[in-house]
Amino acid sequence: MLYNIFLFKGKNFQDLDSLNIYSYPDEKIDINNKDLIGKIIYGHDHGDLVHKYRNSKENSRKAENQNNNLYLYIIDTPVPQVINELNIFTTCINGKIIIGLLFEKDDNPFDYREIFGELLNELLNNEKCCDFNDEIEIENFLITIFIDIRRYGDEYVEKLPELEYHYQGELFNKIFLFGLDEVGKTSLVRRLKTGKFNDDHFTPTRKFNIEYIQEERGFLAFWDMPGQRLFRKKWLMGLQDANIIIYMIDIANQRRFEESKMEFWKILNRYELFEIPLLILSNKSDLIDQVLENNPEQLERLKKEVFDYFELENIDNRDWRFLFTSVKTNYNIDNVINLIFSFIQ
Repeated sequence: MLYNIFLFKGKNFQDLDSLNIYSYPDEKIDINNKDLIGKIIYGHDHGDLVHKYRNSKENSRKAENQNNNLYLYIIDTPVPQVINELNIFTTCINGKIIIGLLFEKDDNPFDYREIFGELLNELLNNEKCCDFNDEIEIENFLITIFIDIRRYGDEYVEKLPELEYHYQGELFNKIFLFGLDEVGKTSLVRRLKTGKFNDDHFTPTRKFNIEYIQEERGFLAFWDMPGQRLFRKKWLMGLQDANIIIYMIDIANQRRFEESKMEFWKILNRYELFEIPLLILSNKSDLIDQVLENNPEQLERLKKEVFDYFELENIDNRDWRFLFTSVKTNYNIDNVINLIFSFIQ
């Protein structure tokens, strides 16, 4: 199974200090590990990338294509490498960018050669979704490749039974967590995993994350997607094959209710997502009223308002639950886990 994707970008692969390195969903390639980085670059084509003629040849082809308004990215055939016990599959784009996939030890990278090349060509030369000059574009680009290849592996390579996934030999359930930006998704995952809330952590998540959480009742994988508008088109890819979906609302920011409702029903009405259990979390209840959490009558009135506005009574194609939460105060967080396992069992 694919568990990481990385990208090296630089004007000269001889100068490792000038490389920009991107890695998703976490940093498996340490920027300070120059020995590993050098081996990956050299191992891709036995050192050809560091020769100046390669760059000058690429630049001449680029200039020729740009003059004809037909600029296409030149994508090398992917090359398998095993370095420091890492199972790596690398390709090079225009002699200046290396993209690598990290697979589990027993995986065969050649199973993914065709889909890897097709995705790169489609995204770069047909959709022209990334010019590698913008960090957000690069992040979106890597997210798209990661999700598509991960899904391809599940459906065509691994051929695992429906609703079963493995991470480092452990069977887990995939929980897809989504919602608008700044509703508290990443803080929820951090609270569930560490039991802590960082009051100073207010930067909106701008990358796709997977966090694995071991509970006594089972192993959970939380797929946490950014909620900014430009990331929302990626939600459907991440939602594929989810065991449970969690939608989070910021109950304290009613100015965005209409936007949240629209995005919620846009996803929920997808036919391929019917029957997947749903948990709706109305977060930041601590900001509504200091005594709200201990006032059942007020909570019930607020619940009715949310149900009416979001038209939640129209949900009829799945098992679902609604819960008020406060990640900050830890209110109902234990019940989040309880409801997840009630869906699983």
